[in-house]
Amino acid sequence: MQWKGKKEQMMEEVGAFDPVPKEELLKRMDGLKGLMAKSGIDFGVIFQNVDEFYFTGTTQKGVLVIPLHGEPLFFLEKSIERGRLESPLDIIPIKKEKEIKEVLQSKGLLRGIAGLELDVLPVAAFERLRRNLGFDRHADLAPCIREVRMVKSPFEITQLRKSGGMMAPVFEAARHAVREGASEIDIEAALIGIGRRHGHQGFLRMRGINQEMTLMAVQAGYTGAMVTYADVPIAGAGITPAIPQGSSFKCVERGIPVTIDYGGGYNGYITDETRTFVVGKLAEPFQRFFQCALEIIEDAMAYVKEGVECTDVFARAYRIAEKASLQDYFMGHGEGQVSFIGHGIGLEINELPVITARHRRVLTEGMVFAFEPKFVLPGQGAVGIELDFIVRKDKLERVTNDSFELVTV
Repeated sequence: MQWKGKKEQMMEEVGAFDPVPKEELLKRMDGLKGLMAKSGIDFGVIFQNVDEFYFTGTTQKGVLVIPLHGEPLFFLEKSIERGRLESPLDIIPIKKEKEIKEVLQSKGLLRGIAGLELDVLPVAAFERLRRNLGFDRHADLAPCIREVRMVKSPFEITQLRKSGGMMAPVFEAARHAVREGASEIDIEAALIGIGRRHGHQGFLRMRGINQEMTLMAVQAGYTGAMVTYADVPIAGAGITPAIPQGSSFKCVERGIPVTIDYGGGYNGYITDETRTFVVGKLAEPFQRFFQCALEIIEDAMAYVKEGVECTDVFARAYRIAEKASLQDYFMGHGEGQVSFIGHGIGLEINELPVITARHRRVLTEGMVFAFEPKFVLPGQGAVGIELDFIVRKDKLERVTNDSFELVTV
């Protein structure tokens, strides 16, 4: 395909995205270099799609090399033409990965330790890169990348707000889609298209092997209490053991909660929120569960800000659940109970920070995380709320602004 016209015309006719400014990309790389220096890494080798996008503004077939001292080298194999349209960085065209070694040698960059994304790089790809690039020593670059990506810039927060903005019309439409007798699949099918028409990118990304996530998960009753391999409090049954999570053919019942967990996606950036719906009056003990989730959310909004430690956020939430004698159902039940109540969001849905009882990280302005107090009653169902927050110096700021109260239809 031959691109015609200017980048602005392409953006208008083809997709919905904001090009990443060059100064933004260089600032990100400077942040990475600082962490590389502390870790003893002499040059970083970026291979994974999401990391490539974060540092270059495009996701094409290539390798980005970031030396500790000097300019980045962005090698592209395919598509060079599209890469030039999407990225403001200078591109070095190559036909084969083997050509990278000669360039790095000519610039004296193969001395020292290479940093690679060892948390996501398959062994076969690692061995190929080592052979083609010619480095002898290596270290894990992933902790540095995850650290630099944790605090969002104003540009990134704008992308997250646009991602979050597509969730409000979806949850509003759910008021009409959730009805007695409708299946979870019916509801999901009615709602997914709404997000796509608002510019949803169609994918949610997670970091790590075997990490998969659907755009939406609807649970109506006992499917909300079904346990699966995924490290989430409410996973759903899915419709096949091949993908054992998400919506199923289970139908909505009067008085039984319906949870809708939906991920927005704009220009790579993911938001993640959950609302609870019910046809008629919510049955007990789910009323008590939902009120506890509401109390946890309101407490966090009143207390959490920059300087608060993640473990303290978790401890406060747990104490509220414990005071209500609901700790056994908090964030799952039995083997399905998870150890976190919040997780960072950004280009991937499982970024830093993680809000647990053991991750002693202090919150910093610009961190963005999903906070999700949820309760699961074995064999019957689940309720919960999930909101996305931006950490500010004196408060938590919501990414979205629609209601998170129980929705009765």
